[in-house]
Amino acid sequence: MFRFDPFSPEIDANPFPAYKTLRDEYPCFWSEEANMWVLSRYQDIVMALNDWETFSSAKGNLMSEMPGRAGATLGTSDPPRHDRMRALIQKAVMKRALDHIIEPAHAAARARLEAVKDKQPFDFVEDFSANYTVDLIAYLFNLPAENLDTVREKAVLMVQSDPVTRTKSPEHLAAFEWMRDYADTLVEIRKREPGEDLLSQFILAEIDGEKLEDREIQLTVTTLIMAGIESLSGFMSMLMKNLTDFTDVRDALVADPSKIPDAIEESLRFNTSAQRFKRCVQKEITLHGQTLKPGDFVCLAYGSGNRDERQFANPDVYDLERKPKGHLGFGGGVHACLGIAIARLACKVAVEEILAMYPTIHSVEQEIQWMPSSTFRSPLHLWLKA
Repeated sequence: MFRFDPFSPEIDANPFPAYKTLRDEYPCFWSEEANMWVLSRYQDIVMALNDWETFSSAKGNLMSEMPGRAGATLGTSDPPRHDRMRALIQKAVMKRALDHIIEPAHAAARARLEAVKDKQPFDFVEDFSANYTVDLIAYLFNLPAENLDTVREKAVLMVQSDPVTRTKSPEHLAAFEWMRDYADTLVEIRKREPGEDLLSQFILAEIDGEKLEDREIQLTVTTLIMAGIESLSGFMSMLMKNLTDFTDVRDALVADPSKIPDAIEESLRFNTSAQRFKRCVQKEITLHGQTLKPGDFVCLAYGSGNRDERQFANPDVYDLERKPKGHLGFGGGVHACLGIAIARLACKVAVEEILAMYPTIHSVEQEIQWMPSSTFRSPLHLWLKA
């Protein structure tokens, strides 16, 4: 009997055979272990992402949700509240053009790479991607320098879940509380002393006399710090795993760095770190002979949709020339990731610097340990040699 447990370490290690079985035989599957339906085909996932009235995010979008978060962030609210929040946050994000990030990003990447010159092999996660993303988030939010190691530690714990209990453990919940208190403190400081940083722009953003509420700012900042540090680090690690698994692609990028954006998009399709997100059914709907009722939870398996041969030819091939349109690496619909441009820029700068300094970077023999998370998939460590 086929089973699919999105909390399983075996699924983390290699979800793609199970995804194919789901797509081919059980496109709308009830997972006893997760206590929710699983949608695995690309078109079904896109349909759900675009139909927020049926598939709501307001009860949380992470497979294991943090208490008190649902309904107060962009990813966990539906229109019209979502539209109001998105407009205000977008105004804050767009206050300054992305150009101001480019040089600090290059400087941060170079500094982190210089630090591993005499450490071969090095752990790409611990020695580069995690620190690089902390550097960028600290720059964007003007975070105090003294406790950035703790910020990173809490961000990592926030995305994890316990594979045994299938929930957030007390340690994970404590990390969320710490980050929320940290965001609270930052908000109070910026209210007194606003600057040019992103948090100050959240506080100052106003449309027709309406501003973001304090709780919305607090939880948005909490989520963005977590996503900007750990989700981006996770994707960057998956991207480097792809480039060191497929050295012909690495060599093509060394020869022509203008193709780096194409490699990023194909990695977001082929091996995205954002594997599965959750929705809650609001109106009864029948899919593939199964009736989903109000109150049922649904897992949208982005990682499966990105490998759906109904949408992408030869989906299990990492193809630099593919230019995959409409991949699910950043979600979709009204809840598409707001930080897409920043994430793409950060990855592009990192790969440019990595391949310029270490053009023959490659992996060493290792057994990958995966992040224990039902939502995200990325290596805990990735040993590379320049």
